[in-house]
Amino acid sequence: MSAAMDFEQAGELKIGQVGIANLRVRTLDVARLAAEMRERVERAPRLFARAAVILDFGGLPATPDAATARSLIEALRGAGVLPVALAWGSSDNEALAVELGLPLLAKFRAQYEPVAGATETAARPAPPPRQAAEPPPAPPPARAVSAPGLVQAAPVRSGQQLYAENRDLTVLSQVGAGAEVIADGSIHIYGPLRGRALAGAQGNATARIFCRAFHAELVAVAGHYKVLEDIPKELHGKPVQVWLENEELKIAALD
Repeated sequence: MSAAMDFEQAGELKIGQVGIANLRVRTLDVARLAAEMRERVERAPRLFARAAVILDFGGLPATPDAATARSLIEALRGAGVLPVALAWGSSDNEALAVELGLPLLAKFRAQYEPVAGATETAARPAPPPRQAAEPPPAPPPARAVSAPGLVQAAPVRSGQQLYAENRDLTVLSQVGAGAEVIADGSIHIYGPLRGRALAGAQGNATARIFCRAFHAELVAVAGHYKVLEDIPKELHGKPVQVWLENEELKIAALD
């Protein structure tokens, strides 16, 4: 009897906070990993061709040796992407990074350039401490307070990146091709979305993306992504919502 087919991906690719890709390696089958990455590049060259990739060996039972890691790096370069760092892991992983001459990254996020038209509620200064001879009474249990959302009035143009940390993001205009909007919460776009939108950037799987006209190069929720080529053509240009359900990214038209 023939062996059972293995349909699990050799590498689980997720998109990080600034469009940088984190490749969690699940097998050291270098040829298989390279073939998967080459297919991704061919399907969406504008997104993945010469894209920076962080290699994450945390999904393996043991850290690979330097020779195997170098072979994988060269194969991925041949597939069209550029491995630039290793994800933080064990002490063995740190030693491997040193031997390869690559940095270790625990978290990665760019310092985003300011985008004209972004407004937010200013934080109130903390009151001065009370001068009291006796210890103050215990405060009541704290209630969770949502940070005010970031509102962007002007268009987000090509090459710009807008990030709403620990809150939702609302864009009152369009997100142009080559632009990137990111939020730790949900994203609401009241115009066309032609660039990238990444909601739940810190792993919030309940975040959603809403837009009036869907032409996105890429959408992602909690790292799970789809590119325009993955979206049914009947949704192109339509109002849609994007959400995560059972670890699968869903996209549907808004009624």
